[in-house]
Amino acid sequence: MNTANTSPFQAQDTQVVPESHTSHEGTAHRPINIHVGQFDQQPENAKKKAAQQVKISTENVHVYYGETEAIKGIDLNIYQNEVIAFIGPSGCGKSTFLRTLNRMNDTIDSCRVTGKVTLDQQDIYDPNLDVVLLRAQVGMVFQKPNPFPKSIFDNVAYGPKLHGLARDKYDLEEIVENSLRKAGLWDEVKDRLTQSGTGLSGGQQQRLCIARTIAVSPEVILMDEPCSALDPIATAKIEELISELSDQYTIAIVTHSMQQAARVSDRTAYFHLGDLIEVNSTEKVFTQPDHQLTEAYITGRFG
Repeated sequence: MNTANTSPFQAQDTQVVPESHTSHEGTAHRPINIHVGQFDQQPENAKKKAAQQVKISTENVHVYYGETEAIKGIDLNIYQNEVIAFIGPSGCGKSTFLRTLNRMNDTIDSCRVTGKVTLDQQDIYDPNLDVVLLRAQVGMVFQKPNPFPKSIFDNVAYGPKLHGLARDKYDLEEIVENSLRKAGLWDEVKDRLTQSGTGLSGGQQQRLCIARTIAVSPEVILMDEPCSALDPIATAKIEELISELSDQYTIAIVTHSMQQAARVSDRTAYFHLGDLIEVNSTEKVFTQPDHQLTEAYITGRFG
C-alpha cells in the first residue's frame, strides 16, 4: 500500500489463535436446509493461506448508548484478505459492532466503547491516534449510496487530495482511473467524468462510493448493508466486486440477506441481542451451525 510510510499502523506477522465461542442454548446437530449449491460460487478457501494473519482483533468490546448496552463483550479476529459477513435480526448490534472497527461510533455523543480494538496489533482507540488517517485505512461503504454533490472525477479524487497521495494531476488522474476500474465502473463513466456523481443510477452510485473508498488505499473495507437499496442486477455487480476486491482488501459486510452472506463471505458471524453467538466458515454456519440460536435464525424460526 502506498500509505504504508505515513501510516501509524505497521503490518506485523501474527499467528492465528483459535477463537472459542460459548453457546447460549446448547449445540444444534441437525443440518440446515439451505441451498448449498451457492457455496460453489465462492472463491475456494484454498486461496486463503493456511496460516492467516490477524488484521483486526477485538477483545472484550462493549458498546453503550447512554445506559443501554448494545454490544456485550465481543472477542473476534478478522483475518487478512478474508470476507466476513455479520448477520442477525434487526437490533442485534451487528452494525454497531461494524462501526467500532473504524471509530464511526465516535460521531454519536451518547455512545461509549470499552475493550480493545487493534489494527495490525495497534490500538485504534489510542487517544493519540489520527482518526482521519484511521478511516482512510479502514474505509466505510454505507447502506445508502452517498456520493458528494461533485463530479464523478472529484468524488474519487477527494480523498487522495485530502491525504496528499498524488504528486501532480497525472498521478491524480491515474488514481481516479484505477479506482474506478477496481470498482467496475470505469467503462460506464469514462466519457462523463465531469458529470455529477448524483446523476448515476443507484448501483453506479454505490460503486462510485466504493471507488472513492479504494482511492485512498485502504487496508480494510467495511460495508454496512451495501446492497439493501439496490435492485437484483446492481446487487449482483456489487457481490461480484466484493469477491474481486478480497484479493487486495480485508472486507467486513453487514447484511440482512442470508443468501448474500452465503454467496460472498468466507466466514459468517451471527449476532443476537448484542452477543456474538457463533463465528465459523460460512458453509458450516449455513449447513451445520454449532448453536441452536444460529439454527433458529437460519431456518426462520425467529428474526
